[in-house]
Amino acid sequence: MKWLSIALRVAREEWRLLLRNRVALAASLLTVALVLTATLVSHEQRRSLTQAREHYQTMVDEQFKAQPDRHPHRMVHYGQFVFRPLSPLAFFDFGVDAYTGNTLFLEGHRQNSANFADVRQSSLLMRFGQLSPAFVLQTLVPLLIVFLAFASVTREREGGNLRLLLSQGVSGAQLLFGKWIGHASIALAVMLPAAVALMVSAIFGASALSAVAWTIAVYALYLLGWVTLSVLISAWAQRGRDALLLLVGIWIVGVMLIPRTAPSLAQQQYPLPTRLETDIAIHHDLAAIGDSHNPDDPYFNAFRQQVLQRYKVSRIEDLPVNYSGLVTMEGERLTSALFDRYAEQAFALEAAQNRWVGGAASLSPVIAVRQLSMYLAGTDLSSHQNFLSQAESYRYGLIQELNRMHAEEVAYEGDKDTRISHEKWATLPRFSYRPTDPMTQPSKLITPLAILVLWLLALLALLMWRGNRLGRSAR
Repeated sequence: MKWLSIALRVAREEWRLLLRNRVALAASLLTVALVLTATLVSHEQRRSLTQAREHYQTMVDEQFKAQPDRHPHRMVHYGQFVFRPLSPLAFFDFGVDAYTGNTLFLEGHRQNSANFADVRQSSLLMRFGQLSPAFVLQTLVPLLIVFLAFASVTREREGGNLRLLLSQGVSGAQLLFGKWIGHASIALAVMLPAAVALMVSAIFGASALSAVAWTIAVYALYLLGWVTLSVLISAWAQRGRDALLLLVGIWIVGVMLIPRTAPSLAQQQYPLPTRLETDIAIHHDLAAIGDSHNPDDPYFNAFRQQVLQRYKVSRIEDLPVNYSGLVTMEGERLTSALFDRYAEQAFALEAAQNRWVGGAASLSPVIAVRQLSMYLAGTDLSSHQNFLSQAESYRYGLIQELNRMHAEEVAYEGDKDTRISHEKWATLPRFSYRPTDPMTQPSKLITPLAILVLWLLALLALLMWRGNRLGRSAR
């Protein structure tokens, strides 16, 4: 207890010095205000985006149901828009949503990409990073920690107080641990507004408590790592300016350079085809499968014979169903299988790129924090892919239901001139996105979380080792 009591006295002295330092106090208060502002702004942005997407989703659903009597195939090409709902924790970390798009146009015989990413509709300043709590905590708060803690030990050495403290019975480990407690408490206090907002979200049922708890723990580990590194460098450096230069250099490389370089290297390692290249490849494969509009196409000639044999008739005019509808159903089945194959290939490449970037987290823990933060917030790449997959399943079911109407409710004779009742459109299901619970796949948390924990433990071990040697180096 006495050992801890001395460390706490060192921490209290550190707080007193920082309170007397007007620059440090102003910087801390401004950062707290920035975290609070980012939280409020992001929450309002998420609320307005959610309302807008719900409004437009309702509007396009009503427009689809309000279509007049039409031929079902006309409705296949009329299509439908779907909007991805934002997750409850998107206010904390918007993740990839701002770059991947949130709107899909669903139509027959085609699988479209998500469009209208928010970043494309905003100023160029947004490309540096959205003003979200996650961005502030990942990027700016570590810089505040550096400026507050870089002189925590060098100040004592340069002022001649280090030897005096050590000669009065304060061990080097107690001194460094006290400095660590002082700055760790400040770092956690700075993230408090964001943590409170997360807890409020969980208390009112908007977010899962487990995801909120893990998010707070991840950011606490991350900021404590920066505190440990800053005190450690300060204990190693002979002068405060040397410690500051080294810490700022580490921040530039670890927070700015590596996280922005790693994705480019991953793209070179696992190049992803452009949309144009993918479209050309799909059209080439579609031509090889068969053309339902070509009466002499070998595949659909064989398909026609199979249909005639199944219904035991010799002419398509004698079928109890509309052969044209059966052809569109089969064509949609073939093209959708092809679209799914190309989508799975793209997903696999994107996952490989993500794993490659994740490997760089051992050099830059901020990458691990970002991966964990986005995953827990439901705004990571896998969540976006899940939305695309669900939207494609809905598209396929919607188009095939319209094709079924074509086959069963439209006569083959006079096909093109037939209309069916508009009341049929109201019976078609509405798109409902089902977000994944991050806690159902805890394995995705293990690797980045292990990197954060190992970094913190390694730095703490070095800090204690340096503290034990501090008395000897101070002589």
